[in-house]
Amino acid sequence: MIFEPACDEETFLGCAVIRDLESFKRLSDVIVANRASDDLSDVGDKVFTRDIFGLS
Repeated sequence: MIFEPACDEETFLGCAVIRDLESFKRLSDVIVANRASDDLSDVGDKVFTRDIFGLS
């Protein structure tokens, strides 16, 4: 599953595209993010990122 609100397709590379962040967070067991975000703070136990300093 991929969260991408700007994508008009239903799938991307065989993965379902989810446009609603709350639905994405509820449905996901693990979230891999490029950078830390306040939008993901409520599911921090699910988030894995290389942004260890929260700077980008």
